[in-house]
Amino acid sequence: MKKVLIVDDEPNIVMTLEYAFKKKDFKVFIARDGEETLQILQKDIPDIVLLDVMMPKVDGYETISHIRSEETLKHMKVVFISAKNKLSDIQKGLDLGADKYITKPFSIRKVVSEIETLLIK
Repeated sequence: MKKVLIVDDEPNIVMTLEYAFKKKDFKVFIARDGEETLQILQKDIPDIVLLDVMMPKVDGYETISHIRSEETLKHMKVVFISAKNKLSDIQKGLDLGADKYITKPFSIRKVVSEIETLLIK
């Protein structure tokens, strides 16, 4: 069973993504900010992290920097899903090591399909 960690502080987005991935037989973990994400990653390592940029406490950029600096986590796939849609925001996310950057609003079908494709690679 593939595992996905959804990190977002918007309950509607979390609920929508959680439902879609459970329907595809993923085990789903949820975090509301980067701090909670890092706590979860100390206990369990998902196959992929869907990460928002703008969150309280620790933002997505700081979170991915931490993930990429940890030997046990750096192999993990990370996809940003963010309302920050300027080219400079997208480039920063990719430069920090994101495997993909998806902007909000998004098609849930497209997100699930792209995540499944990424996990096959």
